[in-house]
Amino acid sequence: MARGVTEFCNPSIDPGDQRSMIRVLFVCMGNICRSPTAEGIFRQLVKSEGLAHLIETDSAGTHDFHVGRPPDPRAMKAAAGRGIDISDLRARAVDELDFTAFDWIIAMDSSNLAWLRAKAPAKCRGRIFAFMDFASALMESEVPDPYFGGANGFDYVLDLVDESARGLLQAIRDQHGIHHDADN
Repeated sequence: MARGVTEFCNPSIDPGDQRSMIRVLFVCMGNICRSPTAEGIFRQLVKSEGLAHLIETDSAGTHDFHVGRPPDPRAMKAAAGRGIDISDLRARAVDELDFTAFDWIIAMDSSNLAWLRAKAPAKCRGRIFAFMDFASALMESEVPDPYFGGANGFDYVLDLVDESARGLLQAIRDQHGIHHDADN
């Protein structure tokens, strides 16, 4: 379970009800590097675990710099190098409805986490988390923005995101009572 996990904003979501779609939103600043990478890795993990019928993913940015654009070509290339296709994703900005529509809102760094918490209705703040809180084996506290760096920065982001995605999926399993033997 992630540090600081609290109750959910939407009281209609039953943590033990496996028929309800669990919605996960990944958030960075522009939604062309980190958050689409996180969405792609998590989406692939969910699919490989046979949970795509239970968990829905999306990504967004706290700023609208790149709305409608595909992920950064370097992010797509790095993800493709690991067998993950994120070319279908398009940047969008966080919308006020996201705070009630998503069960888990995952920020890539502290500035986006603070932005989300400042914009969210008070009753929904308990569903906003720092992504690296789910990577118990790593000492990093943020997923660094690789935008202004070289290709190796995108590979490093993939390493961090892969570890965090596994921890996030376990937290979701625990919170929603999704057991390995009941997945299919």
